[in-house]
Amino acid sequence: MGHVEGVSRHQSALFAVTLDERVAADNAVRVIDRFVDKLDLLELGFGKVVAAATGRPPYHPGMMLKLFVYGYLNQIRSSRRLERECGRNQELQWLLRDLRPDFKTIANFRRDNAAAWSGVCARFVDFCRRAGLYGGELVAVDGSKFGAVSGKKSVYTAARIRREMAQVEREVAAYRELLEASDASDAPVDEVAEVSAVRAALAALDAHKGKLDGLSAELRGRGGAQVVKGEGDARLMRQAGGGRAVSYNVQTAVDGKHKLIAAHEVTTESNDRRQLYGMAKRAKAALGVKGLTVLADAGYQNGAQGAACEAAGITAVVPRAKLSHPRGDYFSRARFRYDGRRDVYTCPAGEVLRRYRNGAKKQTRHYTTDACGGCGMRSQCTGSRRRSISRPYHESVVERMHRRSVAHPELMRLRASLSEHPFGNIKQMMGGGRFLLRGLDKVKAEAGMCMLAYNLKRVINLMGVETLCARLAEPSPAPA
Repeated sequence: MGHVEGVSRHQSALFAVTLDERVAADNAVRVIDRFVDKLDLLELGFGKVVAAATGRPPYHPGMMLKLFVYGYLNQIRSSRRLERECGRNQELQWLLRDLRPDFKTIANFRRDNAAAWSGVCARFVDFCRRAGLYGGELVAVDGSKFGAVSGKKSVYTAARIRREMAQVEREVAAYRELLEASDASDAPVDEVAEVSAVRAALAALDAHKGKLDGLSAELRGRGGAQVVKGEGDARLMRQAGGGRAVSYNVQTAVDGKHKLIAAHEVTTESNDRRQLYGMAKRAKAALGVKGLTVLADAGYQNGAQGAACEAAGITAVVPRAKLSHPRGDYFSRARFRYDGRRDVYTCPAGEVLRRYRNGAKKQTRHYTTDACGGCGMRSQCTGSRRRSISRPYHESVVERMHRRSVAHPELMRLRASLSEHPFGNIKQMMGGGRFLLRGLDKVKAEAGMCMLAYNLKRVINLMGVETLCARLAEPSPAPA
């Protein structure tokens, strides 16, 4: 028995196969095509929507946008790889009508239209909301570190700048001594080249010193502890698995109904303590609801953020970190009972701690008692003359958020399944979770495209290509 034989490479066809016949009816590219055609690209801010009357005709921005949506959906993000795929990928040939832009044109489109990409993601979120794919009752907020283009070697601190500056000055002094020695003697012809090399090295050191001066000025201007050379918006951040890497902090708010992302943001803050209200507010606006329950982990515990959520009609469910004493062998603050009506604490020995100071800078109130001197439990409570308890201004809000998490442990389990699922998928789609663009504005644009790709893939799985295309074909409602 012989093998299965293919078609001869020289076989001609009587009737040529059309591009449309090469792509199945349930192929995801049909969704991309229908979705982008539905967008008002001029309103979103894309350039060259209206072609100039003279000059070389540009590619339509809709075609270029389809190329990028397809690329992010299929883990093809670099402009050179996208160029290659245009020449060999039947799906892209169908989507772009066999257009084959070069990598420079592709890269320039991404650079020039980055600001409009986030609007594309928002339009799809709005479509999903109108299609009833969001529950609009509960969202889980979480953050994850995504790698920047720059590496750890690009991170400069004040100490590193001083060390390198001192090294440059030592090398400059050594080279100047060589030049002075050469000037003091009659240099033979074969040493002229060496003197020229020394002067070139001095020029390079002067240039490096100028760059260090610039980094030092940038560091002082930012008022931070570090600056990343070539990517000033990125930060060296602690990673979940240990160690540090130059990263951005990507935040998402995931709806509880179908695990669709309702809102996202990219920040340069290394922790999540100030992100709860901002993300909850974005999710509430995107979902168009009056009230919302927001789930988050202990890293988001912040009384001021919780108070802002309550004022906006948002119910936050956030556990607090375990209360402990820095020494570990003394009573933790959890052993002291607070009486809100009297504004006092009661210690494990039954003594009352009253407020004696307000710390306006750190937004805390401080409580103590004079009974510590004769207390038999003092050795278990403090090594100082008396024990002091600090209470943040918004501690009652923190306690309410914590009580909700304790009363509903199932919500904390739900939070993990909702928020971590999208990040795993997005990082896999990004080849490990690393951005290709530099600068916060461009990183936000790329993050928006990643969120769109995730939501698009999820909705295709939920509705199917043909049903989704039919819904996208429906006319958009008139603006209110």
